[in-house]
Amino acid sequence: MYHRPLYDTLVKRIQEPRRFIQVLAGPRQTGKTTLVHQVADDTSVPVHYASADEPTLQSRTWIEQQWETGRLLNAETKGKGGALLVLDEVQKVTGWSEVVKRLWDGDTRNNLSLKVLLLGSAPLLIQRGLTESLAGRFEIIPVTHWSYAEMREAFGWDLDRYIYFGGYPGAADLIADWQRWSRYIIDSLIETTLSRDILLLTRVDKPALLRRLFQLGCTFSGQILSYQKMIGQLQDAGNTTTLAHYLELLTGAGMLTGLQKFAANQVRERSSSPKLQVLNTALISAQSRLTFDEARKDREFWGRLAESAVGAHLINSAAGTGIELFYWRERGREVDFVLRFGKTVVAIEVKSGSRKEGLPGMDAFDKAFQPKRKLLVGGDGIPLKKFLLTPASDWVAG
Repeated sequence: MYHRPLYDTLVKRIQEPRRFIQVLAGPRQTGKTTLVHQVADDTSVPVHYASADEPTLQSRTWIEQQWETGRLLNAETKGKGGALLVLDEVQKVTGWSEVVKRLWDGDTRNNLSLKVLLLGSAPLLIQRGLTESLAGRFEIIPVTHWSYAEMREAFGWDLDRYIYFGGYPGAADLIADWQRWSRYIIDSLIETTLSRDILLLTRVDKPALLRRLFQLGCTFSGQILSYQKMIGQLQDAGNTTTLAHYLELLTGAGMLTGLQKFAANQVRERSSSPKLQVLNTALISAQSRLTFDEARKDREFWGRLAESAVGAHLINSAAGTGIELFYWRERGREVDFVLRFGKTVVAIEVKSGSRKEGLPGMDAFDKAFQPKRKLLVGGDGIPLKKFLLTPASDWVAG
């Protein structure tokens, strides 16, 4: 059973008499739909499932029709726990949040006990719709890329396979054929996310620039680049505001993010150069033209991939917990990752094999911020395998 804690949470909430709007938002191929079908099979509450993931976009009428089907199913329960309506890929319906608000408020006035579960593969677009129309009416549950623990349990993967092939369960059966696996990642995940979850649903004035920014982020994952340097690399006349916006869209799609520099002043954090970070290492490997065996022999590439795996793990395991992730650099001294939860600060250095032996940044960071913990991952520190099996919350607790 993958995503076991989330499965247990959903089963418990669905069986409670209280109605709700629960939102499962996360990237493509993270198991949202399969998880919901498993929950539906294992609960006594009647469920109506419908998906807007069609070649042509659904209209608002589609939501109304599915909602009415859910109401009829709810009426058959005669007030005994209500029914569950599941709308998948709901962000593909233009104006979906206004329709859901109107129908939900109508059920509230009529004392209907219909529960609603919304699924979406574009978390940023889902979040916008929720904050615009459904404030105070929903609870969002992030569904992240699969962890090393989940891929190991489901497919028996060792550490090296996870570092290279990442956390896409749908591609796990293809890894014996590298060409087929890489085409699946590029065509079914990268291209589909860019063209259907971002470009089709959001105004992007320079789609070619968005695509090149994503490729740049995969190439330089784990490195700090100013927006001016990005413009130079991309050979585009765009401005830094446009790049920052496109990076936000890629973050919202669960593909690539830019970590901000840790600072005592939040204004300085927001104005810093981002550290590019993929959210799944498969996005690097599939575009690298290096097979699994070739990648393991390339010390520089493998070290960068391992550090990206650490960053992706920290981001994914921190999702929905209130834990923030940063990097730190000052006068040539750097700490790879910084966790912050409330007033608790944890500094993390990754010894990946592609970096210099000394750790001057940790001493400087310690003097400036007195972190609760100073962790070394790899080398003679915490084994990488153990670190990737430990959620970010464990390091800021206790």
